[in-house]
Amino acid sequence: MTTLNLSPSSSVTLRRATPEALEVEAAYEPGSPAPPAHFHPAQAEHFEVLAGSITTLVDGSERVLGPGDTIDIPAGTVHQMWNADEEPARVLWRTMPAGRTLEWFEALDAFQRDGDGAKLGAAFNEYRDVFRLAES
Repeated sequence: MTTLNLSPSSSVTLRRATPEALEVEAAYEPGSPAPPAHFHPAQAEHFEVLAGSITTLVDGSERVLGPGDTIDIPAGTVHQMWNADEEPARVLWRTMPAGRTLEWFEALDAFQRDGDGAKLGAAFNEYRDVFRLAES
């Protein structure tokens, strides 16, 4: 199984990749920080908490999700998701359609391995079709 590190405190393990959907199992370390507010221009996401808890901030509305809870995030919706709890969390994460999300995750993993900020900046531009930072 392929596991990619998206940040120092989160990783994803590939479960299934088709043009229709990318499905991964995400692992969040305890007390992981919130990622930057962002959105996906043409992709929807579905999350199901498998273990632990996850805090979500979707269009300004914060929720804490526990095992069995789900959340759907439509394309273009600004959101963040992190583990503010003291226990690890695992989440089933489906992106539809898959687009180039796996390649985006691979770019994040490469940055985690080599720490080259220039590569990360280039990746933000290269993958604007799947990931964009929200404007403050």
